[in-house]
Amino acid sequence: MEQRNVFVQHSANLSRRDLLWNAAVGAAALMIPGRLRACGTKDPNLERLTRWVGTLRTEGLARADIPLGRAAIRVGELAVGIPYQPYTLEGYLRHGGSPLQEPLTISLSSFDCVTLVETCLAVARLARDTGSPSWSGLGKEIQRMRYRGGKRRGYSSRLHYFSEWITDGEKRGLSKNVGAELGGGEDARHLDFMSEHRERYQALARDDVFRDIRETERRISEVPRRVVPLKCIPAVAQRIETGDVLAFATNLIGLDVTHTAFAYRDKTGSLRVLHAPLSGGVVEVTHSTLPEYVAAIKRSTGILVARPR
Repeated sequence: MEQRNVFVQHSANLSRRDLLWNAAVGAAALMIPGRLRACGTKDPNLERLTRWVGTLRTEGLARADIPLGRAAIRVGELAVGIPYQPYTLEGYLRHGGSPLQEPLTISLSSFDCVTLVETCLAVARLARDTGSPSWSGLGKEIQRMRYRGGKRRGYSSRLHYFSEWITDGEKRGLSKNVGAELGGGEDARHLDFMSEHRERYQALARDDVFRDIRETERRISEVPRRVVPLKCIPAVAQRIETGDVLAFATNLIGLDVTHTAFAYRDKTGSLRVLHAPLSGGVVEVTHSTLPEYVAAIKRSTGILVARPR
């Protein structure tokens, strides 16, 4: 299992050409779509974005009366089979970039568990707008989920702990934390995994960034997480909606969750998981049900649940 931001970092193979794509920042500091390519050639990322938005609109899933999670799940279905790629958001650091000027990295050609969730929700929101979908429009939607208050102010402003991703999004009307409604208990443990494992995070070599992360950990630790315990998940499974965002809680010291995904209710009514797994290598829907999946995660204590809006 893995989490995009708070985890033991492994190497990710980025070529110099990939770096040019991941590091290029325009006037609006948004990533250009796809790798740099010759004039006149089509970009597969932008083509995929246009196709996905078109599918949502054609199937009536872009209407305001359709739950956003349902539309996001349809995007996830379209993304099934796309490769898993860890740590793409840290690529600019490995190639000499400054954590004080973090670029907005976007790709529809590979995902980790959190970028899949963010991208599916961003495409679903973008489809509700009129006009042709644009890469800059997608970037704006992703930025307001990925960064505290929707403002990108460097590495420290990214929502590294996913429990804060949930609470910050709820403050701004992007989602609703339904953990309490589902009987979730309080997890009041102090979060300090990043600062306690400073050597694993390249950006934390800077003392100012390290201090920012320590302060973030202090602040978010004051807000207990609502975790639905393992033993209670089967009893509340029918109240979890397809498209709900799931975060898998852990008992690892100083850490809130280790993986994120979507709840996925299949045609038979069984509740499964749609995610980008480290183990599977591609975006997939699990064969196991949600309760079975969570029970199999080492050191798992339950789930946090957020309903997109």
